[in-house]
Formats: sequence, structure tokens, C-alpha cells
Amino acid sequence: MSLVITGATGHLGRLVIEALLRRGLPADQIIATGRAVDRLDDLAARGVVVRRADYDDRASLDAALTGADRVLLVSGPAVGSRVAQHRNVIDAARDAGVGLLAYTSITNADRGGFIIAAEHKATEEAIVASGLPHLFLRNGWYLENYTDQLPTYLEHGVAGSAGEGRVSPATRADLAEATAAALLLEEPADVYELGGPSFTLPELAATVSELFGTEVAYTDLPAADFTQVLVGAGVPEAFAGVLADADLALSRGELYADPADLEQLLGRPATTLADALGHEARIRAAR
Repeated sequence: MSLVITGATGHLGRLVIEALLRRGLPADQIIATGRAVDRLDDLAARGVVVRRADYDDRASLDAALTGADRVLLVSGPAVGSRVAQHRNVIDAARDAGVGLLAYTSITNADRGGFIIAAEHKATEEAIVASGLPHLFLRNGWYLENYTDQLPTYLEHGVAGSAGEGRVSPATRADLAEATAAALLLEEPADVYELGGPSFTLPELAATVSELFGTEVAYTDLPAADFTQVLVGAGVPEAFAGVLADADLALSRGELYADPADLEQLLGRPATTLADALGHEARIRAAR
């Protein structure tokens, strides 16, 4: 089997390749693609095939997908431009006659009413319209979106516009492992909702408080006010608005998913918030 992983220079794409190798897929059956192929030299040294692919360069995609049996389209990072970029990959995959096109989408993409979900929904619709056999990996929020903000939480508390809504994040490593498992199935399902154990933002604040012995509170804000908090922290205003909009979606339950699909593919429980923060707490205690 020849399996193309797009976006292999990014965090998730790289982790998927590592998971495929651990699961025994021969390196020469994996094609790692990205714009900066020099960043893939270490994979090439291990026998992985490396090809240049740019979502904005259709010719590069045609060359990269030549001979592929399956393709994983890792969603691009450019909010606002992704649908056109993804269509280039879809068209190249269709013309290459691939047997399965997998796509890293987002939780509840078919019914999500927020800005980020709209691009994923449009991409899913384009894949269905292509007629290609497909696999939608609807990834939850990365757990790292929260754990990476630990210093901010400890200093300023947790802020957001999510109310008591539940979010189902998963670590990049868990999502990559599940993705690799799905790609290697002979007949995967059309859709997997890949969410981890859920929590509310008040529960996030309480977990940080418990593990680090510091009182951390959650402050719920109107979306416009939360946008300005993010801008004050250095987030570009347009993207800050996108993130605040996502928090509103969280409050409506649109970023919640049962962990059953993720844990079925993993063959084990998914990493919890307490697991991830507890690891950080142990590191800090050892310093």
C-alpha cells in the first residue's frame, strides 16, 4: 500500500507518520509531503519517500499523489483560505484515482455553526462530491490548546466565553495514533468523531487549582470582551475573533464528542486533562 501524508512538516502529520511506522507499515510505503522538504530529511534517511507538495500548487500535488493508494489530507492552517487549498488536493486525488481520501476535520463538522467548522464542512462536502471513497477524522480541539497555556492560567486564571459547555480535547499524539489505526483498517468507517474525555472550563480551572496548589478561577466573558483579552495577549484581532467564536460553539455543545470512537481506534483510554497536567506538575516538582 502506498500512503501519502500531506502536511508532514507539521506536528500532526509528523506524528501520524511515526505512528504508522510503529504499527509496522514499511517506510517505503509512506510518502511524506510538505512545502519545505528539507525538514523531512530525517524521515528520508529512515526510508520514507519524501515529495514536495504545496496546497496552492496543483502541479506539485499531482506529482506528489502519483501512484497513491490512500491519501491523508491534513487540514491546512490558513483559516479563510483552506477550502480552495483543500479543493486542489481533492482534485489531484481524484485525478490520481486514489482508493481512499482521508481528511482531518473537526468535531461535529456537519452541524457546527462556527467559523472554523464552516471550512471543514465545505471540505467534507467537496470530498463527497468528488465521488472518492472517504474517511473523515473529526478531530476534537487539541488538549495542548489548554495545557500549553498553563503559565497564563497560574498567573491570570482561565478566561473564555464557553459558560458550562463541555469540550472534548485530545492530545495530538492520541489523535495521530488513532488516525494511523484508521488508515490501516481494510474498511474504515466513513466518519470517526475523535474526542477525548470532556471537561468544562470551570472544571479546567479547578483541575489546575488542585494539581498545582494555586487558586485558579474561570472568568466567563462576552465574546467581544474575550476577543479583546486575546488581543491584549498578542493574538491578531481577526484570529482572536475566530477563537472567541469557537468558545461560543463550545458553550452550545458543538465541540463535545463521546470518546468511544477515539478509544476504539487507540485500543486504550484516551489521555485525560488530569493526566496531561499531572505530567507537567511532576516535571515542575522535580526542578
